Amino acid sequence: MITKPDKNVVRKKRHRRVRRTLFGTAERPRLNVYRSNKHIYAQLIDDVAGVTLVSASTVDKDFSLDTTGNIEAAKKVGELVATRATEKGHKNVVFDRGGYLYHGRVKALADAAREAGLEF
Repeated sequence: MITKPDKNVVRKKRHRRVRRTLFGTAERPRLNVYRSNKHIYAQLIDDVAGVTLVSASTVDKDFSLDTTGNIEAAKKVGELVATRATEKGHKNVVFDRGGYLYHGRVKALADAAREAGLEF
């Protein structure tokens, strides 16, 4: 019997393939997105130094919405990460969708980050 591979295994394979070309620097960090069923996380990463510069998620204390696994929550996280990034002086980023389709919550987060001042 042939079984289908796990969705997350396929996503991680797609993410490894994309990460071969994406690279974040101190001048242009990588905006990484991870989403689970209940939450969404975004962080700016400097791959040269191997450090996270800025992060935001639905589990932050600053997060004010009651529901966390929907498009509205993703928009709020996009705004949060963008405002925190601009406060630290980061405006240009490289968008890393984490192997997810550019659709739904991932797209909402990216659009909100763009509207809040990030350029990618």
